[in-house]
Amino acid sequence: MQKSAAESILIISEVMMPSQANVAGNIHGGEIIKLMDSTAYATARRYARSNVVTARVDELEFHLPIFIGDLVICTGKVIFAGNSSMEIAVTVEVEDLEHEGRQRALSAFFTMVALDKKGRPNKVPELILTSDEDKLAFEQGQLRYESYKTKKRQKK
Repeated sequence: MQKSAAESILIISEVMMPSQANVAGNIHGGEIIKLMDSTAYATARRYARSNVVTARVDELEFHLPIFIGDLVICTGKVIFAGNSSMEIAVTVEVEDLEHEGRQRALSAFFTMVALDKKGRPNKVPELILTSDEDKLAFEQGQLRYESYKTKKRQKK
């Protein structure tokens, strides 16, 4: 089975509430990371059509703060697929609903592993790359994957 990177795109959005913020009105980073993880999970699960778990989060970058009342838009996209693992690029845009426009607030790469019903790694579909942007993202994801595997072997 094969699926294109474009077919894997998934968007989740949520308005930030006071219970998610500190006393200054800034949304806790953990709240946003949780939403990002949920986005990565849903993206990977829909792509693999099996249960998935988060194995790693790379390059989590906070670009700007998010406040109570802001609309947070998380976009997930499969950018690399191996045998049973997938790398999901998750970007977070924020929109102040009183003004036009969105800004990029966070980004990260989530490695998700597909599991069968017995909890063992499960094969995922081959990722079809249709654009130069998809090919570059795949190559960069593959480099991160190989680097992680090398570090893991060196620790043993």
